[in-house]
Amino acid sequence: MTTKVLVTGAKGQLGQCIQSIAHQYPTLNFLFVDKQQMDITNIIQISEFFKTHKVDWCINCAAYTAVDQAENHKEEAYQINVLGTRNIAQLCQEYDVKLIHISTDFVFDGLKTSPYTERDATNPINVYGETKLKGELEVKAHCASHFIIRTSWLYSEFGHNFMKTMLRLASERDILRVVNDQIGSPTYALDLAEALLHIIQKDKDHYGVFHYSNQGQISWFEFAKTIFELVNHHIVLEQILTKDYPTLATRPLYSVLDTSKISEAFNLEIPFWKDGLVTALSKVQ
Repeated sequence: MTTKVLVTGAKGQLGQCIQSIAHQYPTLNFLFVDKQQMDITNIIQISEFFKTHKVDWCINCAAYTAVDQAENHKEEAYQINVLGTRNIAQLCQEYDVKLIHISTDFVFDGLKTSPYTERDATNPINVYGETKLKGELEVKAHCASHFIIRTSWLYSEFGHNFMKTMLRLASERDILRVVNDQIGSPTYALDLAEALLHIIQKDKDHYGVFHYSNQGQISWFEFAKTIFELVNHHIVLEQILTKDYPTLATRPLYSVLDTSKISEAFNLEIPFWKDGLVTALSKVQ
């Protein structure tokens, strides 16, 4: 018997990573939708979709993720990350669908110096983080069978992300200045995709909030340095502080996530960040 899995935000990097490995899961029948096929801010459209397609699970990857742009486009970020998430949660509840909702390390303020657990107090410091936290609250309020998965520093061979930006800039410049006082765990979206499908296959009712990121912690500067070492590209890298690189949105200085809860609940082996990077780079060379 196959399990029908709806994946929203299918054109984002996580959605594309799930698509790239879907063939490895013959017991899962995937429905991939983007904004054109199902706009999560349109409750009528979602309702029609759920009525027509009897799905068992929904992985909600749809989100407004442009962190800096969100500062000047608060309403759009709110519509997608809060109201759109509420719509998905309500329909999942109505049609008895288990919901995996993707959230972010940006729900925290970054003032800790040890990994954030699921029990730590949230305190977002930018619009993106605020809207994603409100989205989490909508999931909790409207869908009983939910898994909220917070992740961090997501990158892959798809979409726009730090790894691809570094490779592009290196082809245009001789010197790159990279922030060295923001610490986190780079997470390969394909590793996260495999973890999500593992959760679906396990089919346990361990509902609640979970943290998932690759193992280990580094700065953006160290991440950039490793990228160029692995592709054997010689470029001058300069370390700078966050205050020397002003952005519209304030970033948390420390956003390492404690992943022990998800590991134990689903018997998950989480790869080290560098292993994911080696794989991702092999696909963009």
